[in-house]
Parts: sequence; C-alpha cells; structure tokens
Amino acid sequence: MRDFRDAKLMAKNLREALAFRKIDVTHSHALELISAAFGYDEWNVLAAKIAAAEPQPEKSDEIWIQPPIPIFRIFSVDKAMEFYCDFLGFKVDWEHRFGENFPLYCQISRSGMLMHLSEHAGDASPGAKAFVPMRGIRAFHAELIGKDYRYMKPGLEQADWGLEVTVTDPFSNRIAFCEREIKG
Repeated sequence: MRDFRDAKLMAKNLREALAFRKIDVTHSHALELISAAFGYDEWNVLAAKIAAAEPQPEKSDEIWIQPPIPIFRIFSVDKAMEFYCDFLGFKVDWEHRFGENFPLYCQISRSGMLMHLSEHAGDASPGAKAFVPMRGIRAFHAELIGKDYRYMKPGLEQADWGLEVTVTDPFSNRIAFCEREIKG
C-alpha cells in the first residue's frame, strides 16, 4: 500500500494514466492532485511532510548513505508473488507498469527490508544474491518450514559469521538471511 512518501511516483503514474486517455496534465498539476487526494491544500505542504518523514544527516555537508534496495529480475509475476509474498511473507507496497501489457516493476517489503522486483530486461540479471542481516532467524526458519512450500525447504546453517537461511527464488536469485553472532 502506498503512502504519502510515494506522492511523486503516484503523480507520475497519474500523469501517465491520464496521458494514456489523451488527457494532458503538467507534472506540477499531477502533484497538486495527489496532494488533494491526501487531504492537503497544496503540494508544498505535502512536500514538507515528506521531507520531515525522511531521516536526515546531522550536518548538511555530511555524507549520508541509506541501505541499498536490491532489484531482482523476475520472469513470472505469479511465481514471484507465490515465492515472495506467500512463502517469504513479503507484502507488495506498490506496482508500476508503463501501460497495459507492459512489464511489472514493484516494491515488496517485510520488517523494514525493501526489495524491487522487475520484469524489465535491462534492470537486473537473474542469479543475483542479497545478504540480509536479521534477528529471529530460528523463528523465521520455522515459519518457512511450516509453510511446506513445495519448491523450497531451506536449511538453517551455521557459518563463521552467524546462522543463515538461504533461499533461491524461481529465477535463480538468492537471499541469504543471516543472524550475525557477536564473538567476544
């Protein structure tokens, strides 16, 4: 589900949808329409709310890097949703297509982890791997095994750096969930 922080993307999608129906609106008009949909009088008010919701570096000249969002290439929306939503427990935050019968680009999330899935050929190569630090790996492993997903029965493995559960999606992308162990 989208929220106010997705307003710029929502305005872009609105503008594209209206253009598809031969209705031209400027980008700023689309922003104003999205602002009104969220109950704000104008875009500047919503933009201030968005800015306030984003974490900011302590100093304006300080370099500040946010965690990356992996993009995984998919070839079947149905198989991707079965794996990521039904099996792994992610939820779809938003979906985007440039029009009918176009490839899907979407964001999924679970417990603060964000991922993008894309059917677009140029966005990513199949066979990628993401390393995901987490807590509660034993409960997560039990949850996955309890779902009895026919295509994946991941193990809980001890690595030098912690406990890992590695899963492989239907497109050969891998995610290594890891609860790191602090060695003293």
